[in-house]
Amino acid sequence: MIDATPPQPHEQAAKVRVLLVDDQLIIVEALRRMLAGQPDIEFHYVTDGARAHATAREVAPTVILQDLVVPGTDGFDVIRAYREDPVLRHVPVIVLSAREDAKLKAHGFAVGANDYLVKLPDRIELLARLRYHSAGYVSRLERNDAFRRLAESQAELERANAALRKLAALDGLTGIANRRRFDETIAAEWQRALRSKMPLSLLLCDIDNFKLYNDALGHPAGDLCLQQTAGALVGCLKRPADLAARYGGEEFAVLLPDTNIDGAARLAESCRARVERLGLDHPGAECGMVTLSIGVASMVPASDSTPAELLANADKALYAAKARGRNRVIAAAH
Repeated sequence: MIDATPPQPHEQAAKVRVLLVDDQLIIVEALRRMLAGQPDIEFHYVTDGARAHATAREVAPTVILQDLVVPGTDGFDVIRAYREDPVLRHVPVIVLSAREDAKLKAHGFAVGANDYLVKLPDRIELLARLRYHSAGYVSRLERNDAFRRLAESQAELERANAALRKLAALDGLTGIANRRRFDETIAAEWQRALRSKMPLSLLLCDIDNFKLYNDALGHPAGDLCLQQTAGALVGCLKRPADLAARYGGEEFAVLLPDTNIDGAARLAESCRARVERLGLDHPGAECGMVTLSIGVASMVPASDSTPAELLANADKALYAAKARGRNRVIAAAH
């Protein structure tokens, strides 16, 4: 199988890799001798014009010496085929012609040749041109490789930055959104709701008697309780726009765009019941298990209102839920 991948710059930098396409063995031998003793030049040849293209892909030359008169094909057509192949498109081609002919030379350049020599050329001139064209091609490869590596580095950097941004928006313990992400989201959703004139609802949730839980079972158990509670809240959300966040300590916030107070209260009850169904033992609670109190508030933002009002209303409702015996949902008056 022929590898269609262009040779890498570091593979070519040490060598001028010459491919001669000529059916005359006497010419092949003459050029071989001209190039002999040059440690930086690697010589290959093919005498069958029909195999010139395939051989060029196999050899991966840095410069091609192309005879125009090759039995079985036309030298100009071979050059055209090089230029149509993404692997060989930019490999320099030096036409080898039996005579100096302005029309042949012009046609050769027109189909994609880079240079024109009458055979047999002067040895010093041949070496100079081979090295010149090869160096230009290798420099092009190195430049393209540098651009590719730069693009890959930039893409990798962007992926790393995106990962860092994501991590910066998550609570390290529970894995859900942190307070910073919540603050950014409520500000953005408030503006969106202000434009759409749709309600924005908020649940403030607090684990009941959490300090007693920590005192009785220790902080590792407390951390696990927070993680399971966060998972229960996230499990109740059905829409991508809904956001559950750790608001602080044992307190969580759930933001519900385009949701009225009745819908928010129903979701709050689902959250409360789901945490209760976890069945986490709580030695310091009267009911003997971990429970959740939730305050619910909803507003249609107006130009003279702020997200702080929504937070204050939800906080008052949460305080009322605590005062009325905990493990319950209280919705703010609206």
